[in-house]
Parts: sequence; structure tokens; C-alpha cells
Amino acid sequence: MDSRQLRYFIAVYEQRNLSRAADQVNVAQSALSHHISNLEAEFAAPLFERKSRGMEPTAAGERLYEHARIILRAMAEAETEVRQGARVIAGDISIGMANSGVKAIGVPLMRTVLTEYPKLKLSLTESLSGATLMHLMASDVDLALVYNPPSEKDLIAEPVLEEQMFLVGTAKLVGKTKAPIRFEQLSRLPLILLRHGLSARALLDDPVLLKRLEAVAILHANSISGMTGALVAGLGCSIATKLFAQEQLAAGRLVAREVIEPKLTRTLYLCRLRNRPMTYVMEEMRRLILKLIADEVHGGRWQAKLLG
Repeated sequence: MDSRQLRYFIAVYEQRNLSRAADQVNVAQSALSHHISNLEAEFAAPLFERKSRGMEPTAAGERLYEHARIILRAMAEAETEVRQGARVIAGDISIGMANSGVKAIGVPLMRTVLTEYPKLKLSLTESLSGATLMHLMASDVDLALVYNPPSEKDLIAEPVLEEQMFLVGTAKLVGKTKAPIRFEQLSRLPLILLRHGLSARALLDDPVLLKRLEAVAILHANSISGMTGALVAGLGCSIATKLFAQEQLAAGRLVAREVIEPKLTRTLYLCRLRNRPMTYVMEEMRRLILKLIADEVHGGRWQAKLLG
């Protein structure tokens, strides 16, 4: 098995058709079919089911596809680093961020890469924190900014900052005052929270407190724009950071009240996969991300406490 066979296999997997895959990799269809057969013989397992409508991956094919993507990406990174020198920051880097991360440092990150790293191609993916973690675990991104990731043996999670959470809603629902509100009072309010699971973990550090809030929530949403719209429309209130509702708070459409007894916090982590060696590009992007976050916190634009 070599890299060429893996590229041919990926083409067939993604196209689901030998003819289209052969056009993509610029080889004869018969030669492509021969390479797939050789792979199947080497693994002693069928990788595709040949059907009238095309090539359908088997369970073995699905597993090989995940490994093949990682192998080819690592080989491409190795080739770039060896060819261009150890300290030349070049090649591809994919970074995933929860919504707050993009909101705080997305533009500065893109601007810095475009102006200071002309040989680097950045791919920036924004999603809810739980989805961002799934992108990382699937090797779709190289680095990820995630809130409260679960403890996983395959995950290296570096704590970056801690944010305080507030009760956010219209003045009619949460009160015109900015005075603190006790946690026990939240159960009497119409709460809108992120959906249960990985996304909900991003809300609070304390899982016990999170479960208490989930039990009384009137609605669960996995949409930032949907949740923001619901809050502004007065459908309910939520637990969020000031950064989350920055524009609405500044315009006076929403009010934020500190939650006390206890205070509510969440922690942001910079994550990567343990089985993926750190490259020069990843090291440099890690350094840049941490610097940009520190700049936003020190400048008062991101109300949080740095942990590094």
C-alpha cells in the first residue's frame, strides 16, 4: 500500500463511481479498478460493494477512509516542512472555533495570517462548541477552541481562559436592574438553553448546576441566531456571556445580570488530537491564537480571566 493507492481509494470513496473517480485522478478506469482490487486483497476485506448505481463503501471501506485522510494529510505536511525548511510557516491549517472564539479573534486571526504568513492557507470553521469538538475528533480540523470538552484519552486540552456567565434577556423578563440574581431564582424564569449533550457542556463548568437548569428550561436550541432572536423577541432568557450578546446589550435590547450564590463560569480550551504530532504550522498557530486571545482580554474586549 502506498500514498497513490490511498489517493485512488479516496477518489472512489468520495465519487462513489469508478468512471468519475478515474477522471478525477487522471488514470484509466481499468487501472483504478485494479488498484482497488489490490487494496482489498491486501486487507483481505472488501472495501466497496459493486452496485448498478455505483460503488458503496463497506464498513471496512468507511474505516480505511478515516485513516487514509489522516495519513495523506500528515504526508503532505511532512513534505511541505522538509521541502521548505523547518521554520518556514507554509502549507494548510484548519482551525475550528466555537462561536465566541470567532467573534473575539476570528477577524484578527484571518488578518494576521493573510499579512504575515503568505505561504499559509487557513481554513476557519465556526460552529457550536460541541460540533467544533466533533470536527476535531474526526480530524476535520487541526486545532479547536472548545468549551468544557470531556476528558478523552485521545484529546490534549489546554485551558485558556475562564468566563463568567450572566442571566441575559429583555428587561421585561429579567428586570430593568443590573443587580445580581441568585442561582435559585433562575428556576422561576423561562430559560432557553443549548440542547442536551456536548453543546450543553459549553454552558457551565459545573455539570450538577447545568442539570438543574436543564430540568427547568422551557426550550432547547442549537442555533446561535435562533437563540439570540428568541431572547430579543422576549420568548425567554438564557445563561450566557456578555460577549455572546454584545451587540444586543450595547443597543439596550437585552439586559445582563450577574448570577451569584454560586457564580457561574465556563472554561475555554485549546484542543488537539494526541495521535497527531505537532507540526511547525500548528505550533505557530497555537502561539498566535493564544496571543490574540490575551490581547482581547487585556484590551477589555473579552471579559474573561486568562488561565495560561
